[in-house]
Parts: sequence; structure tokens; C-alpha cells
Amino acid sequence: MSVQILQRQQSHSTDVPAQEDQVDAIVARARQAQRAFARAGQATVDTAVAAAAWAIMEPARNRRLAERAVADTGLGNVDDKIRKNHRKTLGLLRDLHGRKTVGVIARDPATGITEIARPVGVVAAITPSTNPGATPANKIINALKCGNSVVVAPSPKGQGTCALLLSFIHAEFARAGLPADLVQMLPAPVSKASTAELMRQADLVVATGSQANVHMAYTCGTPAFGVGAGNVAAIVDGSAALADAAAKIVRSKTFDNATSCSSENSLVILDAVYQPMLEALAAVGGVLLTAEEKARLQALMWRHGKLAGDMTGQSAPRIAELAGLARVRALQPTMLLVPETGVGVDYPFSGEKLSPVLTLYRAADFTAAVARVASLYDYMGAGHSVGLHTADPRQALQLGQELPVARVIVNQAHCFATGGNFDNGLPFSLSMGCGTWGGNNFSDNLGWRQYLNITRIAEPIAERVPDERELLGDYFARVGQ
Repeated sequence: MSVQILQRQQSHSTDVPAQEDQVDAIVARARQAQRAFARAGQATVDTAVAAAAWAIMEPARNRRLAERAVADTGLGNVDDKIRKNHRKTLGLLRDLHGRKTVGVIARDPATGITEIARPVGVVAAITPSTNPGATPANKIINALKCGNSVVVAPSPKGQGTCALLLSFIHAEFARAGLPADLVQMLPAPVSKASTAELMRQADLVVATGSQANVHMAYTCGTPAFGVGAGNVAAIVDGSAALADAAAKIVRSKTFDNATSCSSENSLVILDAVYQPMLEALAAVGGVLLTAEEKARLQALMWRHGKLAGDMTGQSAPRIAELAGLARVRALQPTMLLVPETGVGVDYPFSGEKLSPVLTLYRAADFTAAVARVASLYDYMGAGHSVGLHTADPRQALQLGQELPVARVIVNQAHCFATGGNFDNGLPFSLSMGCGTWGGNNFSDNLGWRQYLNITRIAEPIAERVPDERELLGDYFARVGQ
């Protein structure tokens, strides 16, 4: 046996127990803090929520977190991360404001059922590099609202941002007289082994990020909520207000350099408005690539069959520069527009790109457009959501009944609307459940309800046994008794 192999084996044999010991200690402190927190009452819970929210929303700290996130991960841009940190947290506070999550939360005299909110315990929050401040904050606030403690497992790139966020939370907790052990994170360097051990020891796992992390969460043996892959498509119908659609698409596709799983990856445009829609996209800075430029970009974005990490979360001009597209770079594009005809592994632009690169498809009519979106989701992104720009409300119902999606976003900037916005009724979240279509056990926006157990007291009520004809009369009338 070589010295190098022996050294690696010795290192592994000592490092793994050390990691397990660290996780043991962290979870033990979290469990102790949570037990006391769960008995402290609604007012204390709401104080913890406000403290964690202000830790990321306070303007100077928000900026520091945004700057640190971009510096550490190389993804997105500072101004948009500031807006995301603020709006997502403010929206979540709106959703949680006044909501009772401690003790008796509902009584129904008609059924004799009383509902009691109960914490799940220690939450393992698995978070991605794309949103290393906003996503941990969202999960922490939801977990605290339900009387839980949290241990965050950030991505390796995002651990510095997460540590800064937790320092701000702990400072607010100190002012409010709350224990710091309610919110902790895995120590650096965060590893798959320590993350897996945290998942094993926690009472609940909530995982956002790569599908590898989600799979690990679902197979760790602990109850888990994980999210599906993004690959959002949007349909532009012949009745759409094209200038308005283009303005909303560019806002969504360029926000934080398209690091959101909710930004559009493909547009399916009806033939009747294809050319006018191209003109509308050009008016907002979209640049259509030639076949040669498309080939050069593809070679750079996908290497060895995988999306290149150094191409994600970059601006369109930067991507054009890296790809050597001098003509495109000189135009200072907001988005790179790539015409496509196929779907699947041989057509990588049909998948998720996490960059301001937008794939364009043509469809003869609305039926063909729906079929194209279905084929895209057969390849990637089933369960997430679909965008629709139209003047015909019946089309949204058709999409909701036919496509494997949990959300149909109508005439809105998709990446803002899907995770909740102040002009729609969806709850604010950075984690989108994709239902069984996307391999998930829920199809909601991940929110407070996923962090709560409910105990139900059933008391006797006046018996009422229905006559069988009340329930089967229609069946008997149709087919006989």
C-alpha cells in the first residue's frame, strides 16, 4: 500500500468521527434550545421571527450579505440580491403576520375537532449557492414561526454568506434575549458527509438546490421536503400584448442574472406573432444569435455533457465575452436569444441554463404550443410552473388541466410571481414544490405549514348516520340498484 493511500485512509478514519461529533454537538444544542423555545409562547416565537427577519432586511446588513454572496459565489449581482433579500423577507413577514402557530389554533364545534400546533423539532435546512442569504433566511423564519430550531447546511460556496447571516441573527437574538442555539449552521468546510449526518439526526429536512441534494434528503431516512428541477417555459399567444410580455420577460430573465429556478428558460411563440415578438424582445435588449454564434455558445456552456458552472449566474454581456461573440458583446445585450427546434440531451438549450440565455420555439397554434411545453417538461422541469402571456383566460385553465405543473403564471414576470409577489396571492417562498411530477411530496410553495405538526382532539358530537340513498341515490338512478 502506498504512503499516499495510507494517509488518505487515516485522514478519512479520523475526519469522519470528528465530523459526526461536531454534528452531534450542534444538534444537541439545537434540541435543548428548541425544547425551551417551544414552551415560550406565541409572543416569543413572533419576536424570534422579527429578529431573524430584521437581521437580513436592515439595509446595511442586507448590502453586506449581497456583496458577500456575489464575492463568494460569483453568481448574480449585488443590487438584485439586495432587492431579493428585502422583498422575499418582507413578503414572508406579510404571510406570517398575525398567524397563530402555538397552542390551540382552531376549534370546530360542528365536528368536535380542536387543532393544536406542535413543532417538528430540529430542522435541517439545506440551501443553495444561488441564494445563499435569502433562502436560509426564508427557511429560518418559517421554522422559527412554528417553534422549531434550525441547523443550516449551506453550499460550500455559500457558507461565508450563511455565516455572516447567522452572525446578524445572533446579534438580534442577543438584543431580544433569545438563545443563539436556535439557529446554527454546519462548520466550514461543509461536506457531503456532515450534511448527510445532519439530515440523519434532524427531525425534518427541507432541501433546496441541486437534485443530488434533494435526492439525498429524500433518501436520508428523516422526513423531508425537497424541490424539483426548474426549466420554466412560457407561451406567448397570438392575443398577447407583446410589448408588455417582452418587458416582463426581460425583467424576470435578467433578475440576479437568472439564478432563480423560476426564470424563463424557453419561450414558445405562436407563428402568428413570432416576428413581432422578436422585435419586442429586441426592443428590450434581447439579441438573436446566428447559427454560428449559437454553436460557439453551446460549446462553452456545456462541457462533458454538463452545464458549465462558470457560465451560470453571469450577465449576458459577460457570457457573450466569454464565448468570443464580439458582435453580440458590442450590443450590450440584456438576454441572448437562441432559436431551437428540438428537445432533449442532443439539444442542450432546451434545458435549464441559470443564465440570461433564452431559448425560442415556434408553434403553429396554441395546441402545438402546449405540446411543445409538454415535451420540454418530459425532458426537464416537470411539476414546476409555466408562464402564459395571453388575453384569453380559458387558456390558463387548459394549461392547468393538461400540463404537469403546480403553477400557471398568467401575464406576469415569472420569476417574481412564482415565489409569491405583492400583486398575486401565492405565498412568498424561494422553494417551489413540484408535486409527484417533479419527484416531490408536495406541490405548494414551501412555507410555514411544512414546518408544523398538528395534534387533533376529537370530542363526541351528535350522531348522524346518513341514509344510503343520500350517498348512492345518483348512482342508483344512473345504473340501477
